[in-house]
Amino acid sequence: MDKNYEKYYVPAQSPWPIVGALAMFFIAVGAGLTVMQASSGGGAGHYVLYAGIAVLVFMLFRWFKNVIEESDQGLYSAQMDRSFRQGMSWFIFSEVMFFMAFFGALFYARMISVPWLGGAGNNAMTNEVLWPTFEAIWPLVTTPGGGTTQAMGWQGLPLINTLILLTSSVTLHFAHIGMENNKRGPLKVFMALTIALGVCFLVLQVVEYMHAYQDLGLTLDAGVYGNTFFLLTGFHGMHVTLGTILLLVILIRILKGHFSPDKHFAFQAAAWYWHFVDVVWLCLFVFVYVL
Repeated sequence: MDKNYEKYYVPAQSPWPIVGALAMFFIAVGAGLTVMQASSGGGAGHYVLYAGIAVLVFMLFRWFKNVIEESDQGLYSAQMDRSFRQGMSWFIFSEVMFFMAFFGALFYARMISVPWLGGAGNNAMTNEVLWPTFEAIWPLVTTPGGGTTQAMGWQGLPLINTLILLTSSVTLHFAHIGMENNKRGPLKVFMALTIALGVCFLVLQVVEYMHAYQDLGLTLDAGVYGNTFFLLTGFHGMHVTLGTILLLVILIRILKGHFSPDKHFAFQAAAWYWHFVDVVWLCLFVFVYVL
């Protein structure tokens, strides 16, 4: 009895994994040297960091180019498509765990360690001995050591940025509808709008950071509140930057005539990532700015 087995494309050995590993090594070393040399004002750590980033970007462009060419040549099977979907799903899951760690740190600082320093539970003696004047009120604008800052309110730029990201998810959804219905005009317009909204978000976040540093005294040195604020919003900003780049690459491919209504997983993967970034911001807006 004849059986028709589904083909599964196995690419030739690629240099890009080892190139990516070397790039990450240079980034790690360069970042470490940059931090250590920041106080002295010298050193070449930042050059190593920039070189690592440049090699990483080069690797990504070349590797993705190879994958796109293989897909256009019809080398990929349905099983390969499922592998791509599983890979992207696990990647997003790892990103969920990444942010869960920082939200967990925020929860621990806010609900456990700060009340403990304020004498909550059976720790009144600790409070009296170490910081008798300390009040455990979140946001912690006065640290146990006496440092002061101001909290970032949820009105103004944070609220505007929330509306911008929510709107970007809507425009991306309409772009997806255009893709599925093979309406290239609306697809291009809504993709461009989504990218423009992402850039607006990043610009306004830079303005927010300038306001925090110059007007509120809210910096990375402003105690645990400043640390958690900038770690959560900063890493989210990095993810928005990556998502914007992904959408820009997808738009370029759309303009070149790539994708079809039944074959556009690269578009879907970028859309999944963008919606994930939006959901993270909603959680961040509530737990960091509002509550």
